[in-house]
Formats: sequence, structure tokens, C-alpha cells
Amino acid sequence: MTETPKTTETTEAPETTEAPEPRLRRQPRQARSRARVEAILEAADRILSQEGYEALTMRRIAEESGAPVGSIYQFYADKGAVVDALGRRYLEGFARAIDGLVERALAGELTDLVGTMVDVYAGLFRSQPGGMALWAGRHLSPELARADEASNALVAAGLQRIVEHLTGAPGGERARRATRMVVWAANAVLHEVFKGGGEPDRGTVDELKRMLDVYWEDLSERLTDPA
Repeated sequence: MTETPKTTETTEAPETTEAPEPRLRRQPRQARSRARVEAILEAADRILSQEGYEALTMRRIAEESGAPVGSIYQFYADKGAVVDALGRRYLEGFARAIDGLVERALAGELTDLVGTMVDVYAGLFRSQPGGMALWAGRHLSPELARADEASNALVAAGLQRIVEHLTGAPGGERARRATRMVVWAANAVLHEVFKGGGEPDRGTVDELKRMLDVYWEDLSERLTDPA
């Protein structure tokens, strides 16, 4: 699917809802402390992706990161705080991705909406194996679960801005509903193809593109139909 962006006024950027602040006991201010926190989170991500949520303990994180257990507790009160910090990192990646897609669309650089969107988000799923394990098991705090919902809404709102810009039509409730459905559908398929780790079945990702291409063509016609 190839679209030529139309010049039109765009809707105002939606108010964003950020993930909750990570439950850090203290903020790492020195470079050494920041590097240690980074090593802790990277170790937790590896454990989640390779061994699963049940294997994620503070002692196991210490073994994997090389940081003393006591130093981990200086920053994170418990395993849940580490998971929340990881979840925030994953969600921030999705927020940055949709911001980048909106910028490309408004600059006239997004000529293949569906293909680019799926490839960008498939890349995020691929680069966050720990996140896939976390979300597959839904081991989320109430705060992180709410942040997950807010993140999906933020992605859908950004996608709605892109759709309205490309069609030159104010989509309103129809576009809002449609873009949320696209996010739900894409999330469901990508979670499925990446849940086993490693490289997904490329054919399945291509089928997702074909499905969304058909939906996008239909939605474009409905949004630009004056009737």
C-alpha cells in the first residue's frame, strides 16, 4: 500500500499519559551508579526472556549482573520494583516509536503506513524479549497494567493523527475506533509470533501486513466518502 500524504491541517496532538515513575529507592546520580542500574535492568531482561518470570529473583539478578545483592536493594525495594522499571522502559520505547512515525507522516516521508508501522513495532518486539515474557504472563502491577493501557491509547492516538493527515479528513470517532482496533490486532499477532523467543515466522508478519492493508484501504474510503 502506497499513499501520497496530502497537505491538510492536522488535529492537535493528544495529551499524553506517561508510565508511572519507577519505584527507585534512590536516583543514580553518578555515572557508576547509572551504569549499575543499567546492568541490573539488562540482567533482569535476560532472565525474563531466557528463564521466565519465576526465575527472576534479586539473587539471580545479582548473579547475572555482577552487582552485589545489597547494591540492587539500594535502588529497588523488591522484584516488583525491578519489573516495573523494565515495564516503563518497554512502554517508553513504544511511545518514542509512534512519535517518530507521526513526525515522518507530517513531513511527507511515510509512504507505506502499514508496512512501516508493522516493521517498526516488530523491531521493538524483537528487541525486548524480556518484555514479551513479562506481558505474556501478565505479571504486572496495577500501576504498570494501567500504563500499558495508556500506552496503547497513546499509540492509537498517534496513529489517528497519521490517518487523518494522510486522508485529509477529520476522522472523529470512526478513526478513533478504527485505530484502536488496529493497535489491538497488531499487538495480539505480534505477541503471538514473538512469544517463543528468537525470530518469528516472517510469513505471519507479512500476513498481518496484508490484513491491515485491506482494512486501511477500506477505512480510507470511508473517511473520505462525503456520504
